[in-house]
Amino acid sequence: MIKKSLVPLALGGFGIGMTEFVMMGILPDIATGLQISIPEAGYLITAYALGVVVGAPTLVSLFAHRPPRSVLVLFMLMFTVFNAMSAFAPNFHVMMLSRFLAGLPHGAFFGVGAVVASRLADPGKVAAAMATMFAGLTVANVIGVPIGTWLGHSVNWRLVFLIVAAIGAATVFTLRQLVPHIEAKQPTGLLQDLRIFKSAGLWLALAITSIGTGGFFAWFSYITPLLTDVTQFKSTTIPMIMTVVGVGMTVGVLVGGRLADRFHPLPAILILLASMTALLLCNGLLATSQPVMLVLAFATGANALALGPPIQMLLIDHSREAEMLGSSLGQSGFNIGNATGAFLGGIPLTLGYSYASPQWVAAALALSGVGLAMWMLARHRAQLRAA
Repeated sequence: MIKKSLVPLALGGFGIGMTEFVMMGILPDIATGLQISIPEAGYLITAYALGVVVGAPTLVSLFAHRPPRSVLVLFMLMFTVFNAMSAFAPNFHVMMLSRFLAGLPHGAFFGVGAVVASRLADPGKVAAAMATMFAGLTVANVIGVPIGTWLGHSVNWRLVFLIVAAIGAATVFTLRQLVPHIEAKQPTGLLQDLRIFKSAGLWLALAITSIGTGGFFAWFSYITPLLTDVTQFKSTTIPMIMTVVGVGMTVGVLVGGRLADRFHPLPAILILLASMTALLLCNGLLATSQPVMLVLAFATGANALALGPPIQMLLIDHSREAEMLGSSLGQSGFNIGNATGAFLGGIPLTLGYSYASPQWVAAALALSGVGLAMWMLARHRAQLRAA
């Protein structure tokens, strides 16, 4: 049974997941509406991701001295306003700016929300409580993204961002009603918080997140043209396939939460990145088979989101002196991966290669994450032997 106090966190996660991932489903519609190419539209994904990277540590540091509930309300108000701005953007340049601004509160919300979830959690269920918040993001891929994709194709892509803004406003209301007041921790000062960056382990965890998950985003950013141009699915079936991906994500994040509560996160991360590499290679090699691609849509989504809870726990473990800042870095890392994956995945397309070509970039990024995870695990074991 989900605690009522965690529901607003899941609802906020739903809105954030919808605005981030629906872009992949309506990318061709936005490109047509703004009279730009699909690779240019892919830069809107990058702009949002960069907003997350900038906003997560900056906003958390600025408001770390305030009670967490009021901070979450502020972040959701920003989210609401900037997504409404996306709905009315008259041209590509304004749309780029609005997507960057909409990304600013994304990671900060999850960073503070993860800490709030940990304080509201029952003993021994901290990662499961965090997974509840992230489950909102994955449920968005089951419900919000397919509906948004259908609306983008059939009605107007601008309506999608108005719906996201409405979800943000509803989150503000439920945060005030259901999340109890939590006292802010005694502020230690920004310089004190920044000392967590002296940890080599934190930098390695960030590198694993930023590079390894870039493989997933190189796949997901161009999934719609891959499925329509290479796999030959009709465009009307894309919302259904997005639902398959979303169901996989929902299953994955819940499994990842249980794994992170039971085992050390590093071995779990290593195994999940290795399986991600294999899945991405299969997406490239078997892209012409419709049945296989349906199975891979579920498996790739599940594998990617299973990484979330163990990565979040790993980052918090290496930033105990500034837990909200450290927690927010997870979203910065994921969205560096988002920006990198969308950008690098688009390069072979601009060179004239097929829509299957981003899969090779994706697999290379995930494999790089495997190497980094092996390095970090070796360091960890060496430290244990030396202790």
